[in-house]
Amino acid sequence: MIVGRIPGQRWFTPYLFALPALALFGVFFVWPAVTAVQLSFLKYDVVSEPVFVGLDNFVRMASDPRFWTATGNSLLFLIGLFPLLVVLPLLLAILVNQKLPGIRTFRMLYYLPVVTSMVAVAIAWQYVFNQQGVLNWLLTGAGLLDQPIQYLLDPFWALPAVILVEGWKSMGFYMMIYLAGLQTIDSSLYEAARVDGASAWDRLRHITVPLMVPYIAVALTMEMLDAMQAFTSVYVMTRGGPQDATLTLGYYIWSAGFEHYEMGYASAVGLVLWVVMIGMALLNHRLTRGKA
Repeated sequence: MIVGRIPGQRWFTPYLFALPALALFGVFFVWPAVTAVQLSFLKYDVVSEPVFVGLDNFVRMASDPRFWTATGNSLLFLIGLFPLLVVLPLLLAILVNQKLPGIRTFRMLYYLPVVTSMVAVAIAWQYVFNQQGVLNWLLTGAGLLDQPIQYLLDPFWALPAVILVEGWKSMGFYMMIYLAGLQTIDSSLYEAARVDGASAWDRLRHITVPLMVPYIAVALTMEMLDAMQAFTSVYVMTRGGPQDATLTLGYYIWSAGFEHYEMGYASAVGLVLWVVMIGMALLNHRLTRGKA
């Protein structure tokens, strides 16, 4: 049965219901995006009148060592978050999908960091990484360190420390994505595999992982986007230091725009980041054959 238009209904009536959402989308996404694209071709310091400079911002970017440092750090961020947000949450989801005593409480506790402000999380972890913090106390007490390390002031340790905080906070969210996927798998598949003598590793490799590919693709895309635009944890914990060791593209854009008032240049870097993120999403979509 084909449902036609309700008698007396105007053709534009459905669009009226969508108008509030479309208006918000236009104001908070389309308009800022168009403005950012325009600014990327201008020299604008907020105070003076904008001056059209063509591709000068992009030429400057190509020869800017801090831009390449930020790009490299963002790629390291992406690599470092991969095991924390794509691999480990799948194993945790398999664990919490079991019928074990107290598993619901474990799920709730593991999800708590997700709903906690990143500012609060970053401040708490600053105390953990402090020279007199809990981590140094545990490692020196166990005899693994001769002397405490100031992790956030060490160019070698600062970036891994920030990556760990980002991964710890978001891990529960990715775990829930995988858990939703695991609960769609027919349990009879596992029962048949057990009857055939398949080990836990065989069941994981031949049943769980292949059927979870769409969810892995979603998690990988989100991990890529989160890594490339990491900002809050860097802002609170290190401000891009020490020696630009934690300078990410997200923080570099903010610094260029709101510390140095180079809105045009910041918009140009943001436009490049936007193109890179779209490219990564499309590449992931292609690699997973559009199963996401």
